[in-house]
Amino acid sequence: MRRFFRGPRTLLGQLILALMLGLIIANLAGMWLVMQDKLRYTRFIRGEYAAQRIADIVAVLNDAPADERGRLVHILDAPPAHLTLADPWRTRTEPASDEAASFTEVLQDKLATPFQVLSLKSAQLDRNRPHHRGMRDMDKNGMRRPMPLLFVLTQARLDDGTVATFRFAIPQTNQQDTYRLLGWLLLVGISVSLLSFWAVRRLTRPLAMFSAAAAGLARNLDQAPLLETGPQEVADAARAFNTMQRDIKRYLETRAQTLAGVSHDLRLPITRVRLRLEKLQDPALKGSIEHDLLEMDEMIANTLAFLRANASSEKTVKINVAALLDGVIEDMEALGAELTLSAETRRPLAGRPLALRRCLSNLLDNARRYGGAQIDVGVCEAGDTLEIRIADHGPGIAESDRERVFEPYVRLEASRAKHTGGSGLGLAIARATARSHGGDIRLEDRPGGGLVVVLTLPLA
Repeated sequence: MRRFFRGPRTLLGQLILALMLGLIIANLAGMWLVMQDKLRYTRFIRGEYAAQRIADIVAVLNDAPADERGRLVHILDAPPAHLTLADPWRTRTEPASDEAASFTEVLQDKLATPFQVLSLKSAQLDRNRPHHRGMRDMDKNGMRRPMPLLFVLTQARLDDGTVATFRFAIPQTNQQDTYRLLGWLLLVGISVSLLSFWAVRRLTRPLAMFSAAAAGLARNLDQAPLLETGPQEVADAARAFNTMQRDIKRYLETRAQTLAGVSHDLRLPITRVRLRLEKLQDPALKGSIEHDLLEMDEMIANTLAFLRANASSEKTVKINVAALLDGVIEDMEALGAELTLSAETRRPLAGRPLALRRCLSNLLDNARRYGGAQIDVGVCEAGDTLEIRIADHGPGIAESDRERVFEPYVRLEASRAKHTGGSGLGLAIARATARSHGGDIRLEDRPGGGLVVVLTLPLA
């Protein structure tokens, strides 16, 4: 099943995505809780609080002497309720709205005296209207933006028949409050996101350094060690990586020294046999033994070259590709090869010059031996990779054998003879050298017949 959403593949991207999703969910949940709490508070003010306030004022006025009511009205006439005893009992001419009917039911449970809810409607705070006087005081105390209000006009008869008129202004949920909350959440979200991006990038930077160091280790064992800083786990991992690099370098150095000793020990008996060979009088026997000694010497040299392919102590430097190819081609032309070179590259190559020269020499020599004297060499860049294509005009290699020929000591049927087929290590040494530089070798068919050997190497 195809995935409709492909998340980021990097650890940095995945951590940022997880933090962003968590932040968005937390903000939306917090905003919903705040709005629900504000809505419950508004409903409480609109219903229970307003009805209880009216009932308490009516009870106070009923208990107060008539000459004290004026003073009480002046005290009780305060936001959000405007109170007056001067209005007559009104007759409602329009049917009650659903909100007015709901408020009437709440007020019936708290008020025993006759009352009526004349109107209940929404409006904006108007500083110039007289009955908004108390709300203008609220505005002076810091509420400068437009305020949506629910105005409730209610009348109640006191025990002596006096009519008390209440104009109740109940604050409603302001849409601008929602926008302001959204703005604050957006500001906090951006700030937290930037801080999280910085922190996560700082924590994941060592992982990118690990990746680069691991990729470069095969090409250059002398690269600078990783910094053993940062969080404890990162510092421990860097220390372990540096230890591994030192151990590998020490092992390869020991191996190179051992190979040098083995080379000396193997060639010493051959040298003694050659000295004794001079005493032989039979020319035919002498020539046969001399040929066998040359084969043995070549096999030893090729075997040691293969073992040294990944154990070279040669330093990695920047190489001019054109100059390197010119030197190798000159050597091949001295052996009778006819080469054409087409090079389109200007960037240098990071590698070990002698190892790459042996690699190219092996590939060109194979092309000369099995593909004829005419060899075409092409060089081009493909992004950060250099491609060297060596095309011959020989019989080629079957696709089923193209991987097998890179195995050590493998020679195809057409080249099994020792005097033509070599030791079977040329391509193995070449591929080992290419891979030690972070590249590879592959074989392709040449249009019109023949074989193309493609050597890929990373550019500096």
